[in-house]
Amino acid sequence: MSIASILQSPIIKYGIVGLLGTALHFALLVALVEWGGLHPIVGSALGFIGVLLVSYVLNAKWTFTDSPRQSAMKQFVKYTLVSLSGLTLNTLVMYAAIEWMHLPYLLGQCIITVLVPVHNYVLNRYWTFRQDTEIHHRAKGA
Repeated sequence: MSIASILQSPIIKYGIVGLLGTALHFALLVALVEWGGLHPIVGSALGFIGVLLVSYVLNAKWTFTDSPRQSAMKQFVKYTLVSLSGLTLNTLVMYAAIEWMHLPYLLGQCIITVLVPVHNYVLNRYWTFRQDTEIHHRAKGA
């Protein structure tokens, strides 16, 4: 199996975009907390929002190229709703990690880094960027 064929898989592409987004999220978090003086919960939430636009463009243009051609606005709204549900999960986990478990904020972010991408991939793959064949398959009742 060649690298080119591996890079054709949506889950691999999503993972690459996710790694880029995670690096950006951590960088924004540390910058906002350490240099900006923000609370880690606020810094994590703002970092998550900052990654939203970058990851949408990369996923729409590269990861899910086989998705139906719905309007860009409709697709972006769906992506944003998925991201907002991920942001909610992100914020709740960060709050629990810091306030209830008294963990360092970067450890809380590591927990988030495992949970939120799985949550978002499933929703984006099967709702936001659902393939035409999946739509037709469900419409036929099969």
